[in-house]
Amino acid sequence: MDVPTDRRYLNTHEWHKLDGDLCTIGITQFAADELTDITYVSLPSAGHEVAAGESFGEVESVKATSDLNCGVAGVVAEVNDKLNDAPELVNQDPFGEGWVIKLKISDPASLDKLMSADQYAKQLEDA
Repeated sequence: MDVPTDRRYLNTHEWHKLDGDLCTIGITQFAADELTDITYVSLPSAGHEVAAGESFGEVESVKATSDLNCGVAGVVAEVNDKLNDAPELVNQDPFGEGWVIKLKISDPASLDKLMSADQYAKQLEDA
């Protein structure tokens, strides 16, 4: 499975990609494939504060409901409103158009505590 190297990962299958002081967060291809057909994404409001290790929403599919977890602390700057009408974007393009939130993070160095692409890929191999 292709794991983009330009982002960091949680063992719960969320990716975090830093661009300036904004961190885009979504779920990985592995998570999207495991969930199968995603039918709804519960999104937080812009301005919502999120702590590292905290859930910020949920993804519902025909198979299961899963929490969306955040690996860094910050304030929600933007949500992917397209997911309200087209939650299947998460299945179709989880590393691109299927992103979930953009977080204004207070400490970009906190991303270093998350898994690298190699570490995440190894976790998938060992599962």
